[in-house]
Amino acid sequence: MEGKTEEIKGRVKEAAGALTDNEALRAEGQQEQAVGKVKQALEKVADCSQKAATTLAEKAKKLMDG
Repeated sequence: MEGKTEEIKGRVKEAAGALTDNEALRAEGQQEQAVGKVKQALEKVADCSQKAATTLAEKAKKLMDG
């Protein structure tokens, strides 16, 4: 969720920068959005990795139990 929050904050900053014609604020907002999207992608990778590890452990246990 941290990534989504950061992306939203970036959108707000970018919009504020656009409304006030503040290029620095706009660029900061765009950067925060990019960081937020990367964090979201990493969260998905971590979640998928955890699920895969759990599945693999369950399959290994079944094989060992016979």
